Amino acid sequence: MTDVDATSQPDDAAQPDPLSTASRDIAEVPAVEIISTAALHLMSAAAVNLGLAADLPEHKDLDEARSLIDSLAGLMDAAAPSLGHHHAAPLKDGLRSLQLAFREASTIQDEPGQAPGEKYTGAVYPAASK
Repeated sequence: MTDVDATSQPDDAAQPDPLSTASRDIAEVPAVEIISTAALHLMSAAAVNLGLAADLPEHKDLDEARSLIDSLAGLMDAAAPSLGHHHAAPLKDGLRSLQLAFREASTIQDEPGQAPGEKYTGAVYPAASK
């Protein structure tokens, strides 16, 4: 055996298991933060697919946006009681804004209650102009 072979053996005791470390890190994060982060990712992706991204305003994929908004609404419906008003209110406002943006971007309007996420939130209408 050469010196190179003797020194190339990995020292498992010195290297922590990355999966174990990741699991410990996740265990320390409160559920409200994980849910909020997932909701923000869904919101961001929906906004991009609605053409609302400043750096990609010409991009529109309403099929993708519909799926993302539906998923966000389902998550919010299921998680709102656990999130509490403080965390849920801004996410619900963001969801409503996305739903309104979807209506505005659509050339063919969905029936009330049939637009993305409305099976969870009820029909969403623009506020009356004053």
